[in-house]
Amino acid sequence: AAPPGAVSFGVKHTEGVSVEVGRRGREEVEPALDSGTRWPLDEGMVLRFSMSQASTELNDNKVTVSFYAEGGKPINQTGVFLTGIGISLDVDADQDGVVEKNNPNKASWSWGPQGHGAILLVSCDKESP
Repeated sequence: AAPPGAVSFGVKHTEGVSVEVGRRGREEVEPALDSGTRWPLDEGMVLRFSMSQASTELNDNKVTVSFYAEGGKPINQTGVFLTGIGISLDVDADQDGVVEKNNPNKASWSWGPQGHGAILLVSCDKESP
């Protein structure tokens, strides 16, 4: 996706986004913390975006990648807007018939008539070919 003549790139992102720069097939990655850092544009370079919390608005986070020619001359930019979606498993943790989002018993489990917590059963068998 890099424009012709690009030899390096830099990454900027909003506070709600984490970006890592790595190479395809390799374990080691480097966080893109400093917006002044430039990486050589090599085949197999990979950018990983992640968000640790849900967005407050649609498209409220952004990652911008700037491409540079030999000598550091800016060529072009591309960007992506991100929306973080929060997912939570809410359960009737104290078995009183009410599903509560922040029940303190949600994080633990205890057996018996006065027990609490959720049991999650996952069907991992192959029921049809």
